[in-house]
Amino acid sequence: MFPYVEHEKISTTVLFIVSLVAPAVIIFFVVMLLVPGPTAPPGTPKSLIFKRKLWEWNVGWLGLALALALSFFLTQGMKNMFGKPRPDLLSRCDPDTQNLAAYALGGYPNVRNGLTLVSSTICREKDKSKIDDGFSSFPSGHSSYSWAGMTYLALFLASKFSVAIPFLLPFAYSNNSPAANAYSSDGSAYGSSQSPTKEFSSIVNYSHVPLRKQAAAPPTYLLILPLIPICAAIYISSTRFSDFRHHGFDIIFGSLMGLLLAYTTFRLYHLPIRRGGGWSWAPRSPSRAFGVGVGRAGYIVNEDAPPRKDDLESGGKYPAMESSDAGLRDGMSSSQTQRI
Repeated sequence: MFPYVEHEKISTTVLFIVSLVAPAVIIFFVVMLLVPGPTAPPGTPKSLIFKRKLWEWNVGWLGLALALALSFFLTQGMKNMFGKPRPDLLSRCDPDTQNLAAYALGGYPNVRNGLTLVSSTICREKDKSKIDDGFSSFPSGHSSYSWAGMTYLALFLASKFSVAIPFLLPFAYSNNSPAANAYSSDGSAYGSSQSPTKEFSSIVNYSHVPLRKQAAAPPTYLLILPLIPICAAIYISSTRFSDFRHHGFDIIFGSLMGLLLAYTTFRLYHLPIRRGGGWSWAPRSPSRAFGVGVGRAGYIVNEDAPPRKDDLESGGKYPAMESSDAGLRDGMSSSQTQRI
């Protein structure tokens, strides 16, 4: 019989601070200090820089909140659905074993040592909430919540500080391409409408660059940034085992669920770490902010055209260009496309 630990190593309050408050604060300061980075040319309007900071901050918090919210609702829902006993349930219950027959609901009393199914009324513990919590072992809430928050923070830091395993990019999507910059040379938020491959080919010919010189590992000291949140999540999960609150499978399942939710929500709002330049996806076009319907691809109107004047990051510099149907627009010549 495992003992009931009154004072947990990581309380719910500490879990909330570590998994939600701390990542939110770190994301805010990283965005304010690092965005837009060295790719913004001199003379870029401060209003445009502030809008980029605001957008990165918005999606940074949005992804974190979504990961933690999904983790909370899925975990609590499964706890109530399955009702798996915790390892310390008998210590919580303090069963009246002297009157076992009075609480019996079934079983096999004739088997060696006896197997008797009893009701929860056998518990001499009068605190009903304490007993109910004893049937909330699967999955581990501390594990799912901590891994959701800490994994998201680790991915966010790895993205912003370019901490990733090096690999060879296709030529057209090189990280050195102007497409990875925050702004084009004229200060626009989306860069030039010219093909990134054509722009980059005038700068360097990758066919003459040895493969080993096309990528490199990040500085070793930067590895500590994503490792700290991961180590925090590992420690929080381990305390649920040493405090006798969860079985091993409960902790593993909760950890994997939190990790998967964090990765999913991060990729929902951010470009791939290794070739995204540390940026988030652009905002949806206003005309498709709440849906696109059938027959339209994506939430961005005219991806190869300058942005609408009312997009968040465009700064109102370019005229808008939009067609009612993406498939029809792609089949029209440039002279046929209506400019508003």
